[in-house]
Amino acid sequence: MEVAVGETQDAAFGLTFDRRLKSKITSDGGLLACRELDDVLGLSKVAGEVLTDTRTGANGRHTLQGQFRQSVFGRLAGYEDLNDADRLADDPAMRWVVGGRAVTQKAASTSQMGRFETEVMSDIPPHRTACMDTVDPEPAQVRQCRQVLGLIHGYVIRLPANAVLQRRIAHLLTRPVGRPPHEVRRFYASFRYQAQSWSHSRRVVAKVEWHPGELYPRVGFLVTNLCRPPERVVAFYNGRGTAEQWIREGKNAAKWTRLSCRSRKANAVRLLHALAYNLANFFRTLVLPDEVERWSLTRLREKVVKIGAKVVTHARYTVFQMAEVAVPRALFGRILAMIYDLRPRRVARC
Repeated sequence: MEVAVGETQDAAFGLTFDRRLKSKITSDGGLLACRELDDVLGLSKVAGEVLTDTRTGANGRHTLQGQFRQSVFGRLAGYEDLNDADRLADDPAMRWVVGGRAVTQKAASTSQMGRFETEVMSDIPPHRTACMDTVDPEPAQVRQCRQVLGLIHGYVIRLPANAVLQRRIAHLLTRPVGRPPHEVRRFYASFRYQAQSWSHSRRVVAKVEWHPGELYPRVGFLVTNLCRPPERVVAFYNGRGTAEQWIREGKNAAKWTRLSCRSRKANAVRLLHALAYNLANFFRTLVLPDEVERWSLTRLREKVVKIGAKVVTHARYTVFQMAEVAVPRALFGRILAMIYDLRPRRVARC
């Protein structure tokens, strides 16, 4: 049946995307600012010195340092695995992040990135991995997370109270004589204790708090292998809440718990998510202005990294025209200025 405009009612209506534009627009324009920060701090440069290139022949289209950037920056932009590598190979922002031949051609494909992560990254010797950890200073948040998880200094675990533990601190459970003060009074004790299921005795730290207006004290026990004073052990344990928030942030923003490979070695390589978290956290703590310094990593990715941009290529230079939507032009300019201020100044010769 014909309609007034001359079309049939049963005609299919479809939308298509102009493929000629796929190398001229990007949704990850903010990665260029992250790339500048990475260049200032030299994080990928250190990684490139650790990696060993075993490729022969014409297989070395992209450098290992460029593929390392593609792995880390892809996860920073929210691409959890390598399924999107083929599409990102044509993305102009990712091509400039990778550098080298990728600027004028394409970035690494899914198969190339798969070989890089499963063959090159998994063959890093342990002592060279330790070199990467010591050269790149990790943020205090990640360091405290590792401390809470027991990867550096040890463990601090809350211990349920029992009669034996209560007897060891009986002298602290007696109400102090005199008029109760208006502030909280805290007392600490440290002793060795061995439960029936333990193979040896462990250090236990006890904290007793007398609060104004309360008849009985608040008592807590911690088992630890730290050699710190009791006050510092309790303060370290009290920081667990903040550390858990950072761990939760890493799970939600960087997806660093997505370990779906079959082998343990391959899953260890996928901890590149943690490197993406470190880079994003460096960006947040070093170059974000005061009014946005408290942004979460998820919001940082949505506001700063996910900036739409149009690429205009001239004979001698390329321009990324950023969309001024979530981040104003003045704010993005201040971010770039703070990154520039981090660069070492060249001393002019007299």
